[in-house]
Amino acid sequence: MSDFQPLNIVVITGMSGAGKTVAMQCFEDLDFFCIDNLPPVLLTKFAELLDESNRKLRKVAVVIDMRGRQFFSSLVDSLESLKQEKQIQYQILFLEARNETLVRRYKQTRRRHPLAESGTLLEGIRKERELLEEVRGQADYIIDTTDLKPSQLKEEIIRAYSQFESSKLDVSIVSFGFKHGMPIDADLVFDVRFIPNPYYIESMRPKTGLDEEVRDYVMEQSETKDFVQKLGDMLQFLIPHYHKEGKSHLVIGIGCTGGQHRSVAIAEHMNRQLEENHRSRIIHRDMDKKGG
Repeated sequence: MSDFQPLNIVVITGMSGAGKTVAMQCFEDLDFFCIDNLPPVLLTKFAELLDESNRKLRKVAVVIDMRGRQFFSSLVDSLESLKQEKQIQYQILFLEARNETLVRRYKQTRRRHPLAESGTLLEGIRKERELLEEVRGQADYIIDTTDLKPSQLKEEIIRAYSQFESSKLDVSIVSFGFKHGMPIDADLVFDVRFIPNPYYIESMRPKTGLDEEVRDYVMEQSETKDFVQKLGDMLQFLIPHYHKEGKSHLVIGIGCTGGQHRSVAIAEHMNRQLEENHRSRIIHRDMDKKGG
């Protein structure tokens, strides 16, 4: 039996200031061989050299971003060339954050944005976002670091990449409140504001969907019963097809008004259903932001 194992490469890219340094440190902890600021034109050649090195290095992470400036435009072509190499597998990890967060981080570190040499910081960020749009569309895994501490980003990466060769698709279910904004990294979003709101019952208002009284109220509604059955059937149909097309991580957003009651209870229910057959985790993004 052949002991052939393909070379696995994670290309780390995304917005400047979104946490690529923290990500690279995390991959080092996962025993990946890491290279920072690799020019995209060298990506294919680098992969070929690794492939010819008797597979001493099997897991590699490379950071490619706008610091390469004029070289970055060749990244899409390099990735397309890499796709033709059957003995090499790669994934794209894309890190991003909201504009105001990136501005604050740059102000704190007093660093210069690579694309803001002749304009304002915000103009540089907007230009970078436009230039990265095509690569973002090809990403296997997108992480929005706006509300993540470095330790939380590390946990997210470890969870996703500690078993790089996993045959299962990772699913994250995110409960949220529409009044706080939709999660920008969600692949699927479901609005459960049609379900009666426990917020308007005084005894339940300060509680969350994790409390038994609220959970039972939400889950006993006829609308909820029909919804979770139909949603469960749809996800069981969709997930294998997403996996078949090469997607490694699926983010499902479930939103109500404030992200405290209905979305939390339903997200918990769906997570229990999915974790029977998939690697599923749950995030209650807005549960502690009281109100609705």
